[in-house]
Amino acid sequence: MWQIHQAFTMTHEFPVYFNRYTFNPESDILLKVLAFAGKKRHRVLPVIDDQVLKGHPDLVERMRAYAEAHADRIELIEPPLMVRGGEICKNDPVEVDEFYRRTQTDRIDRHSFALVIGGGAVIDAMGYAAATAHRGIRLIRMPTTVLAQNDAGIGVKNAINYRGRKNYLGTFAAPYAVINDYDLLSSLSARDSRCGIAEAVKVALIRDGEFFHWLHEARHRLGEFEPKAMEHMIARCAELHLNHIRTSGDPFEQGSARPLDFGHWGAHRMEELSNSELRHGEAVAIGIALDSLYSHAMGTIDTHTLLAIRDTLEGVGFTLRHPALEALDIDAALQGFREHLGGELCITLLISAGEAEEVDHIDLDTMHQCRQQLLENQWPS
Repeated sequence: MWQIHQAFTMTHEFPVYFNRYTFNPESDILLKVLAFAGKKRHRVLPVIDDQVLKGHPDLVERMRAYAEAHADRIELIEPPLMVRGGEICKNDPVEVDEFYRRTQTDRIDRHSFALVIGGGAVIDAMGYAAATAHRGIRLIRMPTTVLAQNDAGIGVKNAINYRGRKNYLGTFAAPYAVINDYDLLSSLSARDSRCGIAEAVKVALIRDGEFFHWLHEARHRLGEFEPKAMEHMIARCAELHLNHIRTSGDPFEQGSARPLDFGHWGAHRMEELSNSELRHGEAVAIGIALDSLYSHAMGTIDTHTLLAIRDTLEGVGFTLRHPALEALDIDAALQGFREHLGGELCITLLISAGEAEEVDHIDLDTMHQCRQQLLENQWPS
Protein backbone atom coordinates (compact mmCIF):
# COMPACT_ATOMS: atom_id res chain seq x y z
CA MET A 1 0.00 0.00 0.00
CA TRP A 2 1.27 3.47 -0.94
CA GLN A 3 0.58 6.39 1.32
CA ILE A 4 1.75 9.97 1.00
CA HIS A 5 1.01 12.34 3.86
CA GLN A 6 0.55 15.89 2.62
CA ALA A 7 0.87 18.86 4.99
CA PHE A 8 1.54 22.54 4.44
CA THR A 9 1.12 25.77 6.34
CA MET A 10 -0.16 29.07 4.97
CA THR A 11 0.10 32.48 6.60
CA HIS A 12 -2.83 34.84 6.17
CA GLU A 13 -2.16 38.52 6.77
CA PHE A 14 -4.36 41.56 6.19
CA PRO A 15 -4.32 45.05 7.70
CA VAL A 16 -7.40 46.68 9.23
CA TYR A 17 -7.33 50.49 9.11
CA PHE A 18 -9.46 52.94 11.07
CA ASN A 19 -9.61 56.38 9.47
CA ARG A 20 -11.72 59.11 7.90
CA TYR A 21 -12.01 60.59 4.39
CA THR A 22 -10.32 57.76 2.49
CA PHE A 23 -11.09 59.40 -0.86
CA ASN A 24 -9.59 62.75 0.05
CA PRO A 25 -6.77 63.02 -2.53
CA GLU A 26 -4.31 63.67 0.31
CA SER A 27 -5.14 60.36 2.03
CA ASP A 28 -2.63 57.58 1.38
CA ILE A 29 -4.45 54.65 3.03
CA LEU A 30 -5.74 53.11 -0.21
CA LEU A 31 -2.37 53.70 -1.87
CA LYS A 32 -0.66 51.84 0.98
CA VAL A 33 -3.03 48.90 0.54
CA LEU A 34 -2.42 48.69 -3.21
CA ALA A 35 1.34 49.04 -2.69
CA PHE A 36 1.38 45.70 -0.87
CA ALA A 37 0.94 44.19 -4.34
CA GLY A 38 3.76 46.29 -5.81
CA LYS A 39 4.23 49.93 -6.76
CA LYS A 40 2.54 49.88 -10.13
CA ARG A 41 -0.81 50.88 -11.63
CA HIS A 42 -3.50 48.61 -10.21
CA ARG A 43 -6.90 47.91 -11.73
CA VAL A 44 -9.71 48.45 -9.20
CA LEU A 45 -13.40 47.60 -9.66
CA PRO A 46 -15.65 49.58 -7.27
CA VAL A 47 -18.59 47.57 -5.92
CA ILE A 48 -21.01 49.84 -4.08
CA ASP A 49 -24.03 49.26 -1.83
CA ASP A 50 -26.89 51.34 -3.31
CA GLN A 51 -27.99 52.37 0.19
CA VAL A 52 -24.54 53.88 0.78
CA LEU A 53 -24.87 55.90 -2.42
CA LYS A 54 -28.17 57.34 -1.22
CA GLY A 55 -26.45 58.63 1.90
CA HIS A 56 -23.30 59.72 0.06
CA PRO A 57 -24.47 60.75 -3.44
CA ASP A 58 -21.07 62.24 -4.31
CA LEU A 59 -19.16 59.05 -3.48
CA VAL A 60 -18.53 57.95 -7.07
CA GLU A 61 -17.32 61.41 -8.07
CA ARG A 62 -14.98 61.50 -5.08
CA MET A 63 -13.60 58.10 -6.07
CA ARG A 64 -13.04 59.29 -9.63
CA ALA A 65 -11.26 62.42 -8.41
CA TYR A 66 -9.09 60.30 -6.14
CA ALA A 67 -8.19 57.92 -8.97
CA GLU A 68 -7.37 60.85 -11.26
CA ALA A 69 -5.13 62.39 -8.59
CA HIS A 70 -3.27 59.08 -8.35
CA ALA A 71 -3.58 57.91 -11.95
CA ASP A 72 -0.08 56.45 -11.85
CA ARG A 73 -1.23 53.98 -9.17
CA ILE A 74 -4.95 53.42 -9.79
CA GLU A 75 -6.98 52.47 -12.85
CA LEU A 76 -10.62 52.70 -11.86
CA ILE A 77 -12.76 50.18 -13.74
CA GLU A 78 -16.07 51.80 -14.67
CA PRO A 79 -18.94 51.84 -14.27
CA PRO A 80 -19.06 50.76 -10.61
CA LEU A 81 -21.04 47.61 -9.90
CA MET A 82 -24.09 48.66 -7.88
CA VAL A 83 -25.50 46.17 -5.39
CA ARG A 84 -28.83 46.25 -3.59
CA GLY A 85 -28.16 46.85 0.08
CA GLY A 86 -29.52 44.65 2.84
CA GLU A 87 -30.33 40.96 3.00
CA ILE A 88 -31.93 40.98 -0.48
CA CYS A 89 -28.49 40.75 -2.10
CA LYS A 90 -27.90 37.51 -0.20
CA ASN A 91 -31.38 36.07 -0.68
CA ASP A 92 -31.51 36.90 -4.41
CA PRO A 93 -27.83 37.20 -5.36
CA VAL A 94 -28.17 38.40 -8.95
CA GLU A 95 -25.25 40.78 -8.38
CA VAL A 96 -22.99 37.81 -7.69
CA ASP A 97 -23.63 36.65 -11.25
CA GLU A 98 -23.15 40.21 -12.50
CA PHE A 99 -19.76 40.29 -10.75
CA TYR A 100 -18.78 37.08 -12.57
CA ARG A 101 -19.86 38.67 -15.86
CA ARG A 102 -17.84 41.79 -15.19
CA THR A 103 -14.72 39.72 -14.51
CA GLN A 104 -15.03 38.51 -18.11
CA THR A 105 -16.10 41.69 -19.91
CA ASP A 106 -13.69 43.96 -18.00
CA ARG A 107 -10.78 41.52 -17.86
CA ILE A 108 -10.69 41.42 -14.07
CA ASP A 109 -8.16 38.79 -13.04
CA ARG A 110 -6.53 37.57 -9.84
CA HIS A 111 -4.13 40.52 -9.90
CA SER A 112 -6.98 43.04 -10.00
CA PHE A 113 -8.83 44.38 -6.97
CA ALA A 114 -12.49 44.45 -6.02
CA LEU A 115 -13.14 47.41 -3.70
CA VAL A 116 -16.41 46.56 -1.95
CA ILE A 117 -18.07 49.48 -0.16
CA GLY A 118 -21.18 48.54 1.78
CA GLY A 119 -22.95 47.03 4.74
CA GLY A 120 -22.47 43.54 6.11
CA ALA A 121 -24.81 41.82 3.65
CA VAL A 122 -23.08 43.37 0.63
CA ILE A 123 -19.66 42.59 2.12
CA ASP A 124 -20.75 38.97 2.59
CA ALA A 125 -22.28 38.48 -0.86
CA MET A 126 -19.63 40.25 -2.89
CA GLY A 127 -16.87 38.67 -0.81
CA TYR A 128 -18.33 35.33 -1.88
CA ALA A 129 -18.28 36.49 -5.51
CA ALA A 130 -14.68 37.70 -5.26
CA ALA A 131 -13.52 34.51 -3.52
CA THR A 132 -15.04 32.24 -6.17
CA ALA A 133 -14.34 34.19 -9.38
CA HIS A 134 -11.01 32.97 -10.77
CA ARG A 135 -10.79 31.09 -7.46
CA GLY A 136 -9.92 34.35 -5.74
CA ILE A 137 -9.78 38.02 -6.69
CA ARG A 138 -8.10 40.44 -4.32
CA LEU A 139 -10.76 41.92 -2.07
CA ILE A 140 -10.55 45.26 -0.26
CA ARG A 141 -13.47 45.76 2.10
CA MET A 142 -14.78 49.17 3.12
CA PRO A 143 -17.58 48.40 5.60
CA THR A 144 -20.16 51.18 5.94
CA THR A 145 -22.20 50.12 8.97
CA VAL A 146 -21.25 49.83 12.62
CA LEU A 147 -22.02 46.11 12.50
CA ALA A 148 -19.81 45.59 9.47
CA GLN A 149 -16.92 47.67 10.81
CA ASN A 150 -16.69 45.87 14.12
CA ASP A 151 -17.70 42.35 13.06
CA ALA A 152 -18.94 41.23 9.63
CA GLY A 153 -16.42 43.17 7.57
CA ILE A 154 -13.25 42.16 9.41
CA GLY A 155 -13.47 38.37 9.48
CA VAL A 156 -12.78 35.66 6.92
CA LYS A 157 -16.34 34.55 6.17
CA ASN A 158 -18.13 35.25 2.86
CA ALA A 159 -21.61 33.92 2.23
CA ILE A 160 -25.03 34.09 0.60
CA ASN A 161 -28.31 32.58 1.74
CA TYR A 162 -29.78 29.52 0.05
CA ARG A 163 -33.25 27.97 0.25
CA GLY A 164 -34.13 29.94 3.35
CA ARG A 165 -30.91 29.06 5.18
CA LYS A 166 -28.76 31.97 6.27
CA ASN A 167 -25.13 31.86 5.06
CA TYR A 168 -25.61 28.35 3.66
CA LEU A 169 -23.31 28.88 0.65
CA GLY A 170 -19.97 30.52 1.29
CA THR A 171 -16.24 30.47 1.67
CA PHE A 172 -13.56 31.23 4.20
CA ALA A 173 -11.24 33.63 2.43
CA ALA A 174 -9.27 36.45 4.04
CA PRO A 175 -9.63 39.92 2.52
CA TYR A 176 -6.61 41.70 1.11
CA ALA A 177 -7.30 44.61 3.47
CA VAL A 178 -10.09 46.30 5.43
CA ILE A 179 -10.56 50.07 5.59
CA ASN A 180 -12.97 51.22 8.30
CA ASP A 181 -13.80 54.80 7.34
CA TYR A 182 -15.84 56.37 10.16
CA ASP A 183 -17.09 59.10 7.84
CA LEU A 184 -19.12 56.49 5.92
CA LEU A 185 -21.20 55.93 9.08
CA SER A 186 -22.51 59.50 9.06
CA SER A 187 -25.59 58.74 6.95
CA LEU A 188 -26.75 55.69 8.94
CA SER A 189 -30.16 55.65 10.55
CA ALA A 190 -30.31 55.37 14.32
CA ARG A 191 -31.55 51.81 13.93
CA ASP A 192 -28.60 50.75 11.79
CA SER A 193 -26.10 52.53 14.04
CA ARG A 194 -27.51 50.74 17.06
CA CYS A 195 -27.41 47.26 15.52
CA GLY A 196 -23.63 47.04 15.61
CA ILE A 197 -23.51 47.69 19.35
CA ALA A 198 -25.04 44.26 19.98
CA GLU A 199 -21.92 42.55 18.66
CA ALA A 200 -19.77 44.67 20.96
CA VAL A 201 -21.85 43.59 23.96
CA LYS A 202 -21.55 39.97 22.80
CA VAL A 203 -17.78 39.90 22.40
CA ALA A 204 -17.24 41.87 25.63
CA LEU A 205 -19.35 39.39 27.60
CA ILE A 206 -17.39 36.39 26.40
CA ARG A 207 -13.90 37.94 26.11
CA ASP A 208 -13.34 41.15 28.08
CA GLY A 209 -15.11 42.01 31.33
CA GLU A 210 -13.42 45.42 31.51
CA PHE A 211 -14.79 46.30 28.06
CA PHE A 212 -18.27 45.16 29.13
CA HIS A 213 -18.01 47.42 32.19
CA TRP A 214 -17.11 50.31 29.86
CA LEU A 215 -20.08 49.51 27.59
CA HIS A 216 -22.37 49.46 30.60
CA GLU A 217 -21.09 52.82 31.85
CA ALA A 218 -21.21 54.33 28.33
CA ARG A 219 -24.61 52.87 27.38
CA HIS A 220 -26.42 56.21 27.25
CA ARG A 221 -23.64 57.91 25.28
CA LEU A 222 -23.72 54.97 22.86
CA GLY A 223 -27.51 55.22 22.70
CA GLU A 224 -27.06 58.82 21.54
CA PHE A 225 -24.28 57.73 19.12
CA GLU A 226 -21.68 60.07 20.59
CA PRO A 227 -18.81 59.91 18.04
CA LYS A 228 -15.92 59.31 20.46
CA ALA A 229 -17.81 56.58 22.29
CA MET A 230 -18.88 54.92 19.04
CA GLU A 231 -15.36 54.99 17.59
CA HIS A 232 -13.85 53.47 20.73
CA MET A 233 -16.55 50.80 20.77
CA ILE A 234 -15.97 49.91 17.10
CA ALA A 235 -12.18 49.72 17.39
CA ARG A 236 -12.14 47.65 20.59
CA CYS A 237 -14.86 45.30 19.34
CA ALA A 238 -12.97 44.78 16.07
CA GLU A 239 -9.75 44.17 18.01
CA LEU A 240 -11.38 41.45 20.11
CA HIS A 241 -12.91 39.77 17.05
CA LEU A 242 -9.58 39.86 15.21
CA ASN A 243 -7.77 38.50 18.26
CA HIS A 244 -10.17 35.55 18.38
CA ILE A 245 -9.68 34.80 14.69
CA ARG A 246 -5.91 34.97 15.15
CA THR A 247 -5.56 32.96 18.37
CA SER A 248 -8.52 30.55 18.53
CA GLY A 249 -6.75 27.85 16.53
CA ASP A 250 -9.89 27.43 14.40
CA PRO A 251 -10.24 30.54 12.18
CA PHE A 252 -12.03 28.58 9.43
CA GLU A 253 -14.44 26.90 11.88
CA GLN A 254 -13.44 23.31 11.24
CA GLY A 255 -14.61 22.25 14.69
CA SER A 256 -17.94 22.63 16.47
CA ALA A 257 -17.07 25.36 18.99
CA ARG A 258 -18.43 28.76 18.00
CA PRO A 259 -17.79 31.08 20.98
CA LEU A 260 -18.32 34.20 18.88
CA ASP A 261 -21.86 32.98 18.21
CA PHE A 262 -23.03 33.72 21.75
CA GLY A 263 -26.70 34.64 21.43
CA HIS A 264 -26.78 33.66 17.77
CA TRP A 265 -28.43 30.24 17.70
CA GLY A 266 -31.82 31.86 18.19
CA ALA A 267 -30.96 35.16 16.50
CA HIS A 268 -30.50 33.66 13.04
CA ARG A 269 -33.81 31.84 13.27
CA MET A 270 -35.65 34.94 14.51
CA GLU A 271 -34.30 36.88 11.54
CA GLU A 272 -35.72 34.24 9.22
CA LEU A 273 -39.07 34.16 11.03
CA SER A 274 -39.40 37.92 10.66
CA ASN A 275 -38.44 37.79 6.95
CA SER A 276 -35.45 39.99 7.90
CA GLU A 277 -37.71 42.74 9.30
CA LEU A 278 -35.78 42.09 12.51
CA ARG A 279 -32.23 43.26 11.84
CA HIS A 280 -29.28 41.04 12.72
CA GLY A 281 -28.10 43.24 15.60
CA GLU A 282 -31.62 43.48 17.00
CA ALA A 283 -32.00 39.69 16.88
CA VAL A 284 -28.58 39.22 18.50
CA ALA A 285 -29.56 41.57 21.35
CA ILE A 286 -32.62 39.40 22.02
CA GLY A 287 -30.49 36.26 21.71
CA ILE A 288 -27.96 37.64 24.22
CA ALA A 289 -30.76 38.43 26.66
CA LEU A 290 -32.24 34.94 26.27
CA ASP A 291 -28.94 33.12 26.74
CA SER A 292 -28.03 35.37 29.67
CA LEU A 293 -31.32 34.53 31.37
CA TYR A 294 -30.57 30.85 30.76
CA SER A 295 -27.03 31.22 32.14
CA HIS A 296 -28.54 32.80 35.26
CA ALA A 297 -31.15 30.05 35.56
CA MET A 298 -28.36 27.45 35.38
CA GLY A 299 -26.48 29.25 38.15
CA THR A 300 -23.43 30.32 36.16
CA ILE A 301 -23.89 34.11 36.43
CA ASP A 302 -25.30 36.13 39.32
CA THR A 303 -28.28 38.45 39.31
CA HIS A 304 -26.11 41.59 39.34
CA THR A 305 -24.39 40.54 36.10
CA LEU A 306 -27.69 39.55 34.48
CA LEU A 307 -29.30 42.91 35.24
CA ALA A 308 -26.21 44.77 34.04
CA ILE A 309 -26.57 42.94 30.71
CA ARG A 310 -30.25 43.89 30.48
CA ASP A 311 -29.55 47.51 31.41
CA THR A 312 -26.73 47.75 28.86
CA LEU A 313 -28.84 46.39 26.00
CA GLU A 314 -31.90 48.48 26.87
CA GLY A 315 -29.73 51.51 27.69
CA VAL A 316 -28.39 51.69 24.13
CA GLY A 317 -31.95 51.39 22.84
CA PHE A 318 -32.66 47.74 22.09
CA THR A 319 -36.13 46.26 22.56
CA LEU A 320 -35.78 42.74 23.92
CA ARG A 321 -39.20 41.42 22.89
CA HIS A 322 -40.47 40.68 19.39
CA PRO A 323 -43.13 38.44 17.82
CA ALA A 324 -40.34 36.33 16.29
CA LEU A 325 -39.20 35.40 19.80
CA GLU A 326 -42.69 34.11 20.61
CA ALA A 327 -42.79 32.18 17.32
CA LEU A 328 -39.31 30.68 17.85
CA ASP A 329 -39.33 26.86 17.91
CA ILE A 330 -36.49 26.44 20.38
CA ASP A 331 -35.87 22.74 19.79
CA ALA A 332 -35.86 23.13 15.99
CA ALA A 333 -33.59 26.19 16.19
CA LEU A 334 -31.08 24.32 18.36
CA GLN A 335 -31.12 21.35 15.99
CA GLY A 336 -30.67 23.65 13.02
CA PHE A 337 -27.70 25.26 14.73
CA ARG A 338 -26.20 21.83 15.44
CA GLU A 339 -26.54 20.90 11.76
CA HIS A 340 -24.98 24.22 10.78
CA LEU A 341 -21.98 23.40 12.96
CA GLY A 342 -21.70 19.99 11.36
CA GLY A 343 -21.05 18.18 14.61
CA GLU A 344 -22.26 18.08 18.19
CA LEU A 345 -24.39 20.88 19.55
CA CYS A 346 -22.10 23.55 20.99
CA ILE A 347 -23.70 26.56 22.66
CA THR A 348 -21.77 29.34 24.37
CA LEU A 349 -23.02 30.37 27.81
CA LEU A 350 -21.71 32.87 30.32
CA ILE A 351 -19.71 32.17 33.46
CA SER A 352 -19.18 35.84 34.25
CA ALA A 353 -18.92 39.15 32.43
CA GLY A 354 -15.88 38.43 30.27
CA GLU A 355 -15.79 34.64 30.56
CA ALA A 356 -17.80 31.94 28.80
CA GLU A 357 -18.01 28.17 28.38
CA GLU A 358 -19.26 25.85 25.65
CA VAL A 359 -21.98 23.32 26.49
CA ASP A 360 -23.40 20.48 24.40
CA HIS A 361 -26.81 20.26 26.07
CA ILE A 362 -29.64 22.71 26.69
CA ASP A 363 -32.44 22.00 29.15
CA LEU A 364 -35.43 22.75 26.96
CA ASP A 365 -37.89 23.31 29.81
CA THR A 366 -35.59 25.87 31.39
CA MET A 367 -34.97 27.60 28.06
CA HIS A 368 -38.73 27.80 27.44
CA GLN A 369 -39.17 29.37 30.88
CA CYS A 370 -36.45 31.92 30.09
CA ARG A 371 -38.13 32.78 26.80
CA GLN A 372 -41.40 33.39 28.67
CA GLN A 373 -39.62 35.59 31.22
CA LEU A 374 -38.22 37.68 28.39
CA LEU A 375 -41.58 37.97 26.63
CA GLU A 376 -43.24 39.08 29.86
CA ASN A 377 -40.32 41.31 30.88
CA GLN A 378 -39.98 39.39 34.14
CA TRP A 379 -36.38 39.66 35.36
CA PRO A 380 -34.98 38.42 38.71
CA SER A 381 -34.49 41.15 41.28
